[in-house]
Amino acid sequence: MIDIPTLETERLTLRPHRLDDFEAHAALWADEEVVRFITGVPSTREQSWSRMLRLAGMWHHMGFGFLAMVEKESRQFIGEAGFLEARREMEPSIEGTMEVGWALMPTAQGRGYATEALAALIGWAEAHFPGKAMSCIISPDNVASLRVAAKLGFRETARTQYNGDVIQFTR
Repeated sequence: MIDIPTLETERLTLRPHRLDDFEAHAALWADEEVVRFITGVPSTREQSWSRMLRLAGMWHHMGFGFLAMVEKESRQFIGEAGFLEARREMEPSIEGTMEVGWALMPTAQGRGYATEALAALIGWAEAHFPGKAMSCIISPDNVASLRVAAKLGFRETARTQYNGDVIQFTR
């Protein structure tokens, strides 16, 4: 069994998803504002259930994955962040990298939570997967996420097509 970490930051607890996170997880992925630059299409409950199970499976098979983001003060689920290996069909390929991703509830956006969570996650990854490349893909229209990537030291390496225009970044 994989030991999924729980990480603490000043304002957040990053922990494994639990079954009781499902309603908040489903609400996150059903929100048009959240998915606007990710998939462009809100997820159904069924799709969100499959996504949550996939997140758990990523830890089992890859040794990394996503964690639920919980605000310490309110104890509310506010989003999720972490790593995936999506084996995306795109050129140039980012397969074999730890693809960094994040999504936050609209009420949690613009407060520095993504940067705070990802800094902790990247620190964890560097300790557990030393030398493994990290990547992310971001819509060129997603100004907020472009800023987060820049703060975390990602640099643009390519522009390509994947469900619309995306910019590839590596760290």
